[in-house]
Amino acid sequence: MRTEFLAKTLLVLACGLAGWPLAAQPVSPAAPKAEPQAAGEPGAERSVSDWLLRMHNASRKRAYVGTFVVSSGSGSLSSARIWHVCNGDQQMERVETLTGAPRSTFRRNDQVITFLPDSKVAQTERRESLGLFPNLLQTGDSSIPEFYGAKRVGSERVAGFDADVVRLVPKDKLRYGYRIWSEKKSGLVVKLQTLDTDGSVLEQAAFSELQLDAPVRMDKLAAMMGNTAGYRIEKVEMQKTTALAEGWSLKGAIPGFKPMSCFKRPTGAGAPSADAAPVAAGKPDGTLQWIFSDGLASVSVFVEDFDPARHAHEGFMAMGATQSLSQHVNDWWITVVGEVPPQTLKAFAQALERSK
Repeated sequence: MRTEFLAKTLLVLACGLAGWPLAAQPVSPAAPKAEPQAAGEPGAERSVSDWLLRMHNASRKRAYVGTFVVSSGSGSLSSARIWHVCNGDQQMERVETLTGAPRSTFRRNDQVITFLPDSKVAQTERRESLGLFPNLLQTGDSSIPEFYGAKRVGSERVAGFDADVVRLVPKDKLRYGYRIWSEKKSGLVVKLQTLDTDGSVLEQAAFSELQLDAPVRMDKLAAMMGNTAGYRIEKVEMQKTTALAEGWSLKGAIPGFKPMSCFKRPTGAGAPSADAAPVAAGKPDGTLQWIFSDGLASVSVFVEDFDPARHAHEGFMAMGATQSLSQHVNDWWITVVGEVPPQTLKAFAQALERSK
């Protein structure tokens, strides 16, 4: 479970900040570099969209290598080494776990391969990850400012870099808040805390060591990604669909959360955490995964046939900031997963209905 917790957080934070879901949106190489901002300067009054767009663009234009540590309020602690490089619209990354079961994940735009050395299995897939900030380049249509406010609350040093500390405050009880450390010169996120409705830290992810503009070579990472000798290849096929086509709908919208995508996951893959790596291969005729986002937080609704041998425990579970709710409804097993408060998951579960 701890390995999945790390994998999920790393792929959501590290890959999300690198702009994987927005790879088709070019960033002009002529864009001016951001300069350091003092507390009293105009940068301190940036809007929530301005702050987030700056953070997003920073990692799309920087190569870096660093050690990343993820911890939760419950005491779980995991770490990994990250190599990230970009070349225009091409984004590539390697994430190597340093704790728990060995795991190496490579990502080139929407292509993902995860090497599991203990079992000598390499899982390949195409993943339309939401990332951390999925709607950042759609600021004209973004509802983020309607549900979050942003304010600069100070500055600190993280991994040797001066950083602005920005607080993202939710305007209702349906979403968590965030405290983000953004490197002053570039805007790169170097530390992130997810805060519960009382302001307590649920989960923290931070670089303990970071080298910006590191000499990371994309061709070298690509060669490592393609070297599957000695591994059994498992291709995870995710079939794109719509909830309506599968006979599902919501009775009412959950404020701020918009449907992003919908897939059929492989039979036997079950309902993992919202962004965890798949655990089994198979044909895409099993679990339905319907993904929603408010621009910052994401929620996945999983629907599968009820199996009494596997589906015995209803109710809530938590791992860091990730909450899950499972329940048996008629012939179905419903699981709602996301980095949101339990009442938000309950609202999704209550709104879900069979339309045919």
